[in-house]
Amino acid sequence: MTHLRRALAASPTNPAEAAAAELLSTHDWADLESAELLVALGGDGFMLQTLHAMLERHRTIPVFGMNLGTVGFLMNEWRPDGLDQRLARARAFKVTPLEMTATTVEGETFVLPAINEVSLLRETRQTAKLEVTVNDRIVLPELVCDGILVATPAGSTAYNLSAHGPILPLGSQMLALTPISPFRPRRWRGAILPEKARISLRVLDPAKRPVSAVADQREVRDVARVDVEIDHRRDLTLLFDPEHALDDRITMEQFAG
Repeated sequence: MTHLRRALAASPTNPAEAAAAELLSTHDWADLESAELLVALGGDGFMLQTLHAMLERHRTIPVFGMNLGTVGFLMNEWRPDGLDQRLARARAFKVTPLEMTATTVEGETFVLPAINEVSLLRETRQTAKLEVTVNDRIVLPELVCDGILVATPAGSTAYNLSAHGPILPLGSQMLALTPISPFRPRRWRGAILPEKARISLRVLDPAKRPVSAVADQREVRDVARVDVEIDHRRDLTLLFDPEHALDDRITMEQFAG
């Protein structure tokens, strides 16, 4: 991939900006609009922001991230040397986002993409009461909980894992439906669904028990209903060093202490 025109983007932090200055002085770069590949410097949050910006522009190009943040699960190791060789050897992984359609109590509709997860969360001390429907079939007439989330394989090691949801291998074509602090039914710990599943979450008693919906980092408050499905129209491509690839990281997370 060394022959592709490359753009550079950096998180507005001191380490990322210093790294960008170093790369700008040693490599040729194109502007983002004409680039065919993007090198992103920062952490996982910056990577998500970068991918969302691509979705909003309706133009996606492969992204090779280098970690200058905290966790860096979606990033490669920061090394300024040998970048051309690393890009030439990089493995490509397709990441398919979710599409969240949230309808508020007032009747407004918001359609937002989510790369990691869509989550519903109670807004007050009152627990949420939700009706869960999969493919037009009500599977849980009433779930009493702090919330619920739908996670992609790429996002299954993020909030989903913290909520005790399953880790999904990349390429599994599955989604995780995971409750957050379920109160009733107590024994329900979630479900693994085919990625083609259409998931609908209806808020019961939204006036007394208000609920917000979050697509990655974008929140819609006071929702009445949220519909979630996979969106193959907007597939994204992440690039990784062969020895540090995303599918291997997701697999090894299952053995982490």
